This record gives sequence, structure tokens and C-alpha cells, in this order.
Amino acid sequence: MNTTADKRLFAAPLLALCTASLLVLAGCADNGGIKPQAALQQPNTLDVGNAIRQVGAEAGWPKRAWWETYADPQLNRLVTAAVAGNPSMAIAAARVRQAQAMAVVAHAGELPQAQLDAAIGRKDWSDNVYYGAAFRDKLTWNNTAALSLSYNLDLWDRNRNTTERAQDEIHAVAADARAAQLDLESNVVRTYVQLSLQYGLLDNTQDTLKQEQRILDLANRRFKGGIGTQMEITQAEVPLPETRRQIEALNENIALTRNQLAALLGQGPGAGDSITRPSMNLEAGIGLPSALPAELIGRRPDISAARWRVEAASKGIAVAKAAFYPNINLMASIGPAAAGGSLFSFLSGPNITTSYGPAISLPIFEGGRLRGQLGATTAGYDLEVEHYNMLLSQALRSIADQIVTLQAIKRQQVQADLSVAAAQKNIDIATRAYQRGLTNYVNVLTAQTQWLHQQQVVQQLLAQKLNAYASLTVALGGGLEVSAPDDATTATTAAATAGVAP
Repeated sequence: MNTTADKRLFAAPLLALCTASLLVLAGCADNGGIKPQAALQQPNTLDVGNAIRQVGAEAGWPKRAWWETYADPQLNRLVTAAVAGNPSMAIAAARVRQAQAMAVVAHAGELPQAQLDAAIGRKDWSDNVYYGAAFRDKLTWNNTAALSLSYNLDLWDRNRNTTERAQDEIHAVAADARAAQLDLESNVVRTYVQLSLQYGLLDNTQDTLKQEQRILDLANRRFKGGIGTQMEITQAEVPLPETRRQIEALNENIALTRNQLAALLGQGPGAGDSITRPSMNLEAGIGLPSALPAELIGRRPDISAARWRVEAASKGIAVAKAAFYPNINLMASIGPAAAGGSLFSFLSGPNITTSYGPAISLPIFEGGRLRGQLGATTAGYDLEVEHYNMLLSQALRSIADQIVTLQAIKRQQVQADLSVAAAQKNIDIATRAYQRGLTNYVNVLTAQTQWLHQQQVVQQLLAQKLNAYASLTVALGGGLEVSAPDDATTATTAAATAGVAP
């Protein structure tokens, strides 16, 4: 009689019977009634609004080095250096590597596992008749070795979904890294715009100081000529200290802004000493890509990251559902074991033992633990979906806001230029009248104040325009193409979250 063959014939139906029985018992753990409540917003269903629709120019998506539009070589070098040296980029890269390593760990659960255990030792047996003459009061070798093999059948795709969830997280973290890069680029550009504004305000204030000094000189000449008064001299002296204070404050701001740029480069304050006056020149008009908003997911790193986390959360639901079903492992081991004999006698044929068979675990009564886990995972999915929906609507709002701002600035700049011309004309008239003794110095000071204010408005509008263009570019993704889930992945997500598959 072939005992081994009989065992094999018996093992297969026994495994099938056990599995069928366990599947029936699995009904004791119920996951019914727990499903997501949030729904993904489709970009094309959102009304982009008149501000976006009425932009007639087709500009395409931003180019990768979008800051080059400002035509400032120094800015180009600063942005490149910041991306290469800022610690936030190294942090983002480390997070990507961490996610990749975790995906390797997750994938290991899908593969067969093998383990070798061995122990070699000496055993001093007690003087007890129970052990018999062979071991009683003897010192013998007590050696074992075992090669164990196991494989999880993963009938409910728990391991596969765990791996895919980890892979989705890699995509999300990679998109986070690109979002961090875009944020850094925009911070460098905005800080550089602020530096440019401060230089412009410094020019205006220095021009004002020169004008005030000329008026003081004129007052002194008039007084010496007997046609002026000491009051005129005093009035001319009053604004000079305040104007000099403003110049010092602007120089301070310039130095602090250089330090800020150096920090964005990931370097010490000394790196800011060599930063010279910006020479930004923005000629680009207002335009938008025609594929808006359909392609925003693949253009905005933050939206892409949120979308991948929705996918990861859907895989988490599938993993939580699989916990309600039997977990079956196929296990086998082979190895020698012996107590007694020589050091290597345990390796001989008679001492070899084997074992094999399925190991089955089944949740029957968990006190609500599995339902609680599924409920928490499902709520987490809803959170990710609503976060994605929020980012999508905020992205369109940001685009519309910057379009409105750029268009308004363009109209304001026309009026501001007219105001500067009028203020300059007023200064000329007041100065000539004062020189001829036809008016007092108060009118000259008033004209100067108006001119300075209008010059500051012009400089501030220019800075607002430069910043708004940067904000629009960032809202459009900054030229960073990122991966996004395809239609097949989206369909799988919808099926899993709807309960089509545990």
C-alpha cells in the first residue's frame, strides 16, 4: 500500500472541503451597509466662469522654465540654484525614496516566503529514569534544522491591493515633490519681484530727496536775495530727514530681501551679497490653454497628488473588505532533527522530517473590529475625494482670480501713467511759480507729495503684475507635467468603492 499517495489523494478534497466550510462561516462577519458617500468631481462639469471664457488668446500651458519669461538672467540663475540647493528638495526626494521602499515591502507579501532555521547545541540530560538508558545522565548533541516555505493564496486580492496602494502612494509623493519644487520656484520669483519693487521705490525716494534739496537751495538763495523768508527755509528743511529715513528703510529692506533669497538657495546670507538689482521685463500677454480645465489633473502637481491618494484610499477599502474573508496560506517544511549521536548525524536520512498543508484563518466574531476598520477606511476615502474636489475648484478659482487681477492691473496702469504725467506737470508749474514768488512753498510740497505717491503706485502696479503672472503660471501647474490615473484605473476605483469587488 502506497501511504504517501493515499495521503496526497486525501489532502486535496480535504482542502476543498475546509475552504468551502470556511466560506460559509465567513458570513458571520458582515461588511454590508458600509460604502463611500463622496463622489469625484469631473473637471469638465465645472463652470469655468466668464473671466476664463472671455480670454481669447491661446497661450498653451506654461513652459517648464516659466521664470525665463521675465527675461532676467540673474533670476534664471537664482531659480536653478534654489532647486539644486534648497533642503526642501532633498526632503521631497527622501520621501519619494521612502515610499518606493515601502512599496517593495508591500510587494513582498505577494511572493512565496522561504526561511531557514537551524540550531546546534549540547544537552546535559538529568539523571532521571524517564529518559531511558540512551539519554539518562548523558551529554549529547541536540541539533535541528528546518527549511520552511509558505505562500499566501491571496484569493481576495488583499496583498495585490496592498501593493497597488503603495504604488499609488509613490505617484502621490512624487507629485508632492513636484509641488514643493513649484512652490520653491514661485517663492524665489516673488521674492525677486519684491526686491525689484524696493529698488524702484528707492529710486523714487532718492529723486524726491534731490528735488527737496533743490527747493532748499532755492529757498536759501531767495532769503539771501531779500525776497524770501526764514519760514520758507524751515519749511524746505522739514521733509529732508523723513525722506532720508525712508531711504535707509528701503536699503534695509533690500538687504533683508537679499538674505531671504540666499536662504531660498539653501545658502548663508553671504550668497545674497552678490545679488544685483533686478532687470525684469515681462512682455507676455494674458492667455490660457484651450484644454482648460480638462487637463488640470495632469498639470497641477497638488491635484495629481490628491487624485493618486484617492486611488490609494480606494485600494485601502478593498484591503479592509478582504479582511472579512478567509486567509489561506500554503505551508511546508523539511529538515532534520536529532538528539544524540555525533555532531552531524542529525543530517542523515532517518532524521529528516517533513510537514505540509494549508493554514486557514477566518474572522467569525470580531466584536465589530472589522466593520470599524472598514468604516474608518471608507471615511478616509471620502476625505481624500473631498480634498481632491476642493483643490480642483480652488485651482479654477485661482486661475480666474489672476486673470481678473491682470486685466484690472492693465487698466490701472494706463490711469496711473496719466496721473504721473499730471503730477509731474503740477510740480513744474508749482516750482516755476515759487521761483517767481507767485506762490508759497506749501504748493510745491503738495505737488511733490502727489508725484511721489503716483510714482509709488506705478511701481506697485508693476510688482503686482509680475506677481500675478507668477501666480497664474503656478495655478496652471508651472510647466510641470505629472502622472495622473488613467480611465482604466478610475473605472477600477469606482467598482471597488461601489462594492463590486471585495
